Amino acid sequence: MNLIEKDKNYVWHPFTQALNAPDPIAITSAKGAWLFDADGKKYLDANSSWWTINHGHAHPYLAAQIHEQFLKMDHVIFAGATHPKAVETAERIVNCLPDGYQKVFFSDNGSTSVEVGIKMIYQYWHNKGIDKKRFLAIEGAYHGDTFGAMSVGQRGYFNKPFEHLFFDVDFIPFPTAENAEAVLSKMAEFFATSEFAGFIFEPLVQGAAGMRIYDAEWLNSAVALAKKHNVLTIADEVMTGFYRTGTLFAINQISETPDIVCMSKGVTGGVMPVGLTVTTQQIFEAFLSEDTSKALLHGHSFTGNPLSCAAICASLDLFEQEDTLKSIDRIANAHQVFLKAHGNNPVFKNARALGTILSLEVEVGEESSYFSDLRLKAYNFFLENNLLMRPLGNVIFINPPYCTTNEELQHAYDKVMEFLTEKR
Repeated sequence: MNLIEKDKNYVWHPFTQALNAPDPIAITSAKGAWLFDADGKKYLDANSSWWTINHGHAHPYLAAQIHEQFLKMDHVIFAGATHPKAVETAERIVNCLPDGYQKVFFSDNGSTSVEVGIKMIYQYWHNKGIDKKRFLAIEGAYHGDTFGAMSVGQRGYFNKPFEHLFFDVDFIPFPTAENAEAVLSKMAEFFATSEFAGFIFEPLVQGAAGMRIYDAEWLNSAVALAKKHNVLTIADEVMTGFYRTGTLFAINQISETPDIVCMSKGVTGGVMPVGLTVTTQQIFEAFLSEDTSKALLHGHSFTGNPLSCAAICASLDLFEQEDTLKSIDRIANAHQVFLKAHGNNPVFKNARALGTILSLEVEVGEESSYFSDLRLKAYNFFLENNLLMRPLGNVIFINPPYCTTNEELQHAYDKVMEFLTEKR
């Protein structure tokens, strides 16, 4: 059997209806912004392999640092032990964030980084003996696929079979220019009950909902409102972190400081699995007690894995290089040039960009949906034209590795417009 036949025999793929899905492409190598299949065909990785790859595939510096760490120590239990790279990682991550953060909890992916944040908030109030059980989230949210993360995400969609197991969550509408004040008023009404433990949000961009972008001023007001009512806040930076929105973190664009920040995906440059949940000394101290049951009794086998930590530190090294920041600005500027040329085209219901994210909501004559038929048509067209892009329903987006050249970006832009004006 060839690779695809073996895959179909043994592999269960994520977010895939196996009954009628096309065969997967057999990627056998990757370099820079490109993926290469078993037949030698190449694909521009225009969505950064699920929004993870920052510096490009097979970056030699990342590879060297991971290899060097492997030769020193590959893994060690993280309960009752520590190691240099974990301490370096925690210190550097805290110093990257706005003032006020102090403690880093390690897990192994974005969903679990959110799960930990939710548990921190609920146990914080439990440890203090304060009865706060309600949580607030934004309609359309996606925070992961573990049960706590699903509970604070959009209902229906992928999660319907499990909803009877979710904890109750209140949702506010997605904030727009038209409803911004009304949404804040609704939040104030909720928070006035003094029943809310926490408020979670994807800062500035809702990813899986279709790269929906909202205003930083609104978010700043929402976090301030939560603080006024003693509601703890979680900024889910799993997708938005590490310059995807143009700044190191999306929360760098607001003045208020959330209580907890979750990160994953690009934290290692996208090459190793890890989740980080970063919080304040105030929250940490609520878990200090002679009573062991008041500790955060949560962990993962690969918590604080030295190879992942080495990748984080190496990626941070690269972000400290001027050339990396210039590339991020170059991609952000290229997106703006595209929008100036095409953003008002009636083929788009909405076309926006923030940092390295270009979001193109295509007009399909009906409500936008993840299940739009346009998704598969566009995906197949892009594959035929050397692009790996997975539209979110009728939302086509480009969110490339930072090493992507202007010529490679132009190829992606050209093929998007060709599909929309000639092929769909």
